[in-house]
Amino acid sequence: MLRGNAPATVDAKGRLKIPTAFRRAIEDKHGSDFFVTSIDGVGVRLYPFPVWLEIEKKMADLPSLGPELDLLQDLFSYYGAEASMDTQGRLLIQPHLRESAGMVGEVAVLGKTNYLEVWHNQRFLSRLENRQLSREDRRILAAHGL
Repeated sequence: MLRGNAPATVDAKGRLKIPTAFRRAIEDKHGSDFFVTSIDGVGVRLYPFPVWLEIEKKMADLPSLGPELDLLQDLFSYYGAEASMDTQGRLLIQPHLRESAGMVGEVAVLGKTNYLEVWHNQRFLSRLENRQLSREDRRILAAHGL
């Protein structure tokens, strides 16, 4: 289970050192291969490869949903690339995603249950300040027991 926030840094070569707590959990359960992508070009998603394969299967099994699924696949493909952690636990974020998402310097690595999400720290803080849970959001979450 991947949870919480661990600060990290993306170096000048575009490598993110996966925080130790996340690294151990992922390696023990899934190995060191990832699919690195985004759905918006701002936040980076790091899917352990077995988790990514499950997502691909779900997309392949869906009936044609029209433009929504096509757009999602376009985003995943455009920003996506396979990557493997090196022996020091670093993972390369491809250049056009790194540039789009501002992935340099301090970043927040967030556990999202079965994948990681990485944000430029200041962008994420701005996002949090600009979007609070509304009453409607809370109602929907409560209806699902959260």
